[in-house]
Amino acid sequence: MIILLVILAIITAVFVFKVLSRKKSCPSQSIVIDPLKITIQDIDQMEDGTGFIEYLYRLFLAMGYSDTYKTRRGRDFGSDLVFTDGEGVRNVVQAKRYSYPVGLGTVQEVYSSMRYYKAKKSMVISSNQYTSACEELASYNAVRLHSRSDLIEIINFFKSGQIDKAKDILESEPRIILESWDNYMNSNKVIKKDFKVEKRWVRRNR
Repeated sequence: MIILLVILAIITAVFVFKVLSRKKSCPSQSIVIDPLKITIQDIDQMEDGTGFIEYLYRLFLAMGYSDTYKTRRGRDFGSDLVFTDGEGVRNVVQAKRYSYPVGLGTVQEVYSSMRYYKAKKSMVISSNQYTSACEELASYNAVRLHSRSDLIEIINFFKSGQIDKAKDILESEPRIILESWDNYMNSNKVIKKDFKVEKRWVRRNR
C-alpha cells in the first residue's frame, strides 16, 4: 500500500512539473497579437483582460493614433489606455473583455480618471453589452460606450483598410442626457434619503 502511494506521488509530481514547464515555454500573448489577424472570436477566447488591452493598444497604433500608451497595471486610476484623437483631444479608455454586461462602476472609474490623465473625453470599449444603469450614468456624464457591435464594426473596417470609418466610430459623440436639476425634482422620480446618515449628521452638529 505504501509503495503504491509513493508511485502515485511520483507520477503526480512528474505531471505537475510537465504542465508548469509547458506554461513557461508558451510565448507571451502580448508578442503574438496582430490586429490584422485578431477576430471577435479570438477576443472572446482571451484568458483575461490583459490580452484585450494589448490588442486595443496595438489596434490604436495601427490606426494612426501614435500618441497612445498603456497605463500602469495595478495603478491605472480607472483607465487602461490613453490616446489623442483626430481633433487633438486626449481620451481615456477602459477596456472590458466580459462575458456578461458591463456595470456602472466602469463608468464611474473611467470618468473619474480624466482629471488624473488630463483628458477631456472618456470611453469604454467592451466585447459585450452594458446594463441600463451603466448606459444611463454614461449619458449623464458624456462617457462614450462602445458595445460589442461597435467593436466588430471597428475591427471589420480596419481589416478592410477603411481606417477613417473605423476612426469615425471610435471618435463618435456619446449619447448625452441634458436634464436640469429643477426638471428632475419636478418629475415623478423619487430621491431616497438615507435617514441613518442624516440622523448621525444631526447628532454630530448639535
